[in-house]
Order: sequence, then structure tokens, then C-alpha cells
Amino acid sequence: QVQLVESGGGSVQVGGSLTLSCAASGVTVNTYSMAWFRQAPGKERGEREGVAGLLPDGRTNFRGSAKGRFTISRDNNKNTLYLQMNSLKPEDSAMYYCAAYPGFLGWWSLLIPTPYNYWGQGTQVTVSS
Repeated sequence: QVQLVESGGGSVQVGGSLTLSCAASGVTVNTYSMAWFRQAPGKERGEREGVAGLLPDGRTNFRGSAKGRFTISRDNNKNTLYLQMNSLKPEDSAMYYCAAYPGFLGWWSLLIPTPYNYWGQGTQVTVSS
């Protein structure tokens, strides 16, 4: 049974930092294509934005607004995916979801929600000024 459990969300002020975690079971984070998505209030599930993705070979992809501020990584021993978020902005406020796809996705499709088989329940991030 696959389970992805996100944690680490919270409320921070502009410029602050948060690290999100996605503890995985039933999938192996270093053999799956993994990604973080976010869904802003009022948006539908199909409008989730890809924030950062990580392929089994270590290649990453980030949405433009996240480049230079966010880092995606994994701990194979803990079977956990992370998203380190720095210099947070109000527009980063959203529910953040972890997603997994068995094997390799194309690098260009890492940030597209459609292919992903497995999703967590999300963790809320709120950035206030």
C-alpha cells in the first residue's frame, strides 16, 4: 500500500524559510520520479502547479519562481523527500502536495500533475507580510 505523508508546513512571515518532508511507504523515493506540487485557495486539483521535481538519476526541475529559492532533495535511508523553501513570498501560500511516479518521467514533464500515480494529503503553507 502506497502512502505519502507530508509534514513541515506552517505559517511564516515574508522572507522566512520552511522545510517540507514527504515520508514515503510502498514506494522507494530513489527509484520513483518525485515532485512537489501546490494548490492555491480557490484552485481546482487539475490546476495544481508543479514546484520542484526530482528524477531517480538526480536531475531536478523547478518552476521559474522557485529557482534559486527552493531545493528538492531526498534521503534514501529515511525514504523521504524534502523541499527546502527560502525567501518565502505571499504568493507561495498554498497547500503543498508530494507526488510519485514509478520510474522515469521525462524531465520536461516532472512538473505536470497528470502522470503522477500517487499523491499525499498535503501540508499547508501560509506566508504573511
